[in-house]
Amino acid sequence: MPIGFHRPAIWMFLGFLMQCGIGGRGVCFYSSQKNPVSLPRSQCAVRLLLHLLHLCICLHLFAAVAPVTAMYYTGYMKIKGNLLLLLTAAIWGFAFVAQRAGMEHVGPFTFNSIRFALGSLSLLPLILFFAPQSAGGRGGSWREAARIGALLGSVLFTGASLQQIGIIYTTAGKAAFITCMYIVLVPIAGIFLKQRLTVPARAGTILALMGLYLLCVKEQFTIAPGDLLELLGSFFWTLHILLIDYYSPQIDTLKLAFFQCATCALLSAAGALGAETITLGGIRDAGIPILYGGICSVGIAYTLQIVGQKHASPAHAAIILSMETVFAAIGGFLLLGERFGWRELWGCALMLAGMLLSQGGAVRRQPSANAAD
Repeated sequence: MPIGFHRPAIWMFLGFLMQCGIGGRGVCFYSSQKNPVSLPRSQCAVRLLLHLLHLCICLHLFAAVAPVTAMYYTGYMKIKGNLLLLLTAAIWGFAFVAQRAGMEHVGPFTFNSIRFALGSLSLLPLILFFAPQSAGGRGGSWREAARIGALLGSVLFTGASLQQIGIIYTTAGKAAFITCMYIVLVPIAGIFLKQRLTVPARAGTILALMGLYLLCVKEQFTIAPGDLLELLGSFFWTLHILLIDYYSPQIDTLKLAFFQCATCALLSAAGALGAETITLGGIRDAGIPILYGGICSVGIAYTLQIVGQKHASPAHAAIILSMETVFAAIGGFLLLGERFGWRELWGCALMLAGMLLSQGGAVRRQPSANAAD
């Protein structure tokens, strides 16, 4: 693959490295000083989130240019799809850090209302761009999309509220791992829909439950309030996924995403007005985490997921996207100073193994969906 075609993307990537401060400048924890953390952790998080956004743009441009020279390479599009899904997982993982940082300045309902409002607005350009393609296809009705989107948005509001309130009382890494229990709960829920639970799914469920016990349950057989809220939220994420699986073939995906985000924003705003004190100063101080959670986590990541899943099977996509738990733990460690004990690390490892195993059987059973592409 000739490097000349990628020169603009390479220079942008080098600019990202220079901006990060390789060699003792830039982001505080890259400094070569004896005591590198000279800025508050929230400012360090803000800077790294901005750098991550810059890297997302660079890699997206790189992915747009690369196919020109790689169209003759077998499997290139599948690799590109997997890389975009991995980038999506990184954005979502660091979103847990942004949510945790934002709670220092605003309440959970205020954070979610602005975040999902920005998310819904960031989807409008995509809806307008793809409007000619979907006008004559499935889900062209805005009224039907609004009706189903309101239902999904109500479930999304419940799950997001439990997650956002719970993250106040737990770490970003633990919140991510507990939330991603939906990867195991979805196959279990399929039993009630007369779907067979495969052997890998059963083994994955057992591993995930063992990991959840090590991660959350203390020696006194108690569970922290934040962990319990995150666990309750995972059941609503499971319901949300099942509803999307049922309605997405009938409704345009982008319209559905817009209305569910808008519904969640309105319900969160009502909760904020009734239960929280909203101040402009607090919103300003939480501006970067809110912008990251709304634009990057919803608009950019959702777009990358759509593009990436065109060249990856659903089971492969689920496995890659489950890596958001790892990125959340890394982000919490680097930016928020969160630490896991050995018991919690073993719990995370077992949960991740259970997530991967529960999807691994689906990967082996699925034929190569992209063979004809």
